[in-house]
Amino acid sequence: MIFAHLSPDPLAAVDAALAGAADGIAVRTSGSTGAPRVVQVPAAAMRASAAATAARLGEAGWLLAIPADRIGGAMVVARARLADAPLSTLPPGRFTADAFAAAALSLPDGPHHVSLVPTQLRRLLAEPAGREALARFEAVLVGGAALPDADLPPGVVSTYGMSETSGGCVYDGRPLDGVEVAIGPDGRIRIAGPTLAAGYADGDDAAFETVEGRRWFVTSDLGELRDGALTVLGRADHVINTGGVKVHPLPVERALEAVPGVEACAVVGVPDAQWGERVVAVLAGAVDDAALASAISALPGPSRPRRIVRVGEVPRTAGGKIDRAAARSLAAPQEEIR
Repeated sequence: MIFAHLSPDPLAAVDAALAGAADGIAVRTSGSTGAPRVVQVPAAAMRASAAATAARLGEAGWLLAIPADRIGGAMVVARARLADAPLSTLPPGRFTADAFAAAALSLPDGPHHVSLVPTQLRRLLAEPAGREALARFEAVLVGGAALPDADLPPGVVSTYGMSETSGGCVYDGRPLDGVEVAIGPDGRIRIAGPTLAAGYADGDDAAFETVEGRRWFVTSDLGELRDGALTVLGRADHVINTGGVKVHPLPVERALEAVPGVEACAVVGVPDAQWGERVVAVLAGAVDDAALASAISALPGPSRPRRIVRVGEVPRTAGGKIDRAAARSLAAPQEEIR
């Protein structure tokens, strides 16, 4: 089978897959915890994902504001192409509220959707022009990390998915039509349905399992299902074991990112002779020390960061996710929280 690589020309690769000139697209994963891999996504999976999104949100034009050589951006292109809908592109350069607002104002008439990463959403929410621009979109899909704890516009949709599922396949905790989500005995999220990738280019497809005729992708994320709604707790390999207590970084990051002035946060574990690991927060932004200390004191004891490392920007992968390995390398003692 032939899969068109998204790099160097992602739009051409998507078009080739949808036109039948290729069997699908080849997508590099983010590599947030290890070496990136190439995921092979069939055109049928792309079509199923786009159709399920249109069924949930309605058809609309799209603004491409994230890299098209990643699954999130590639699926923005695919959704527009398959719906024969307008596709506009944010001009290259640093993402700012003013640039986004200008792009939103230049869109053709009719409903529009856009996909963003949380960092982009935070920048837009911090500026009046950004908030006004967000209101122009019927739906604002945000994936790749937890949403900021803020007053969000009504069109914001939290998405969960990955390259292996043709991008987002769970919207606001609810699977798209045809997608099935389950929690395995190890607590990991499992996903089945027509949006699954064919596998990896290296041939190691151990993460895909077939049980009683149903094919599943076993993610690296821990989660909970309550009344059919999925809550993502974070990656299994991100759990911090401190003094025999397992701490999930995601709730800690959400609590700290709610502090005024915090632009982004990565919570990681660093080796500690006494506790095994110690919780450390890598923070970006101009933060009031008293407000930060108050937020930390409100956390359960084992979850409280014992060190704060202040940085200009929290390191991220090319796909916009937190680079945990780089964050750990920055997590040197800087400020003790007693």
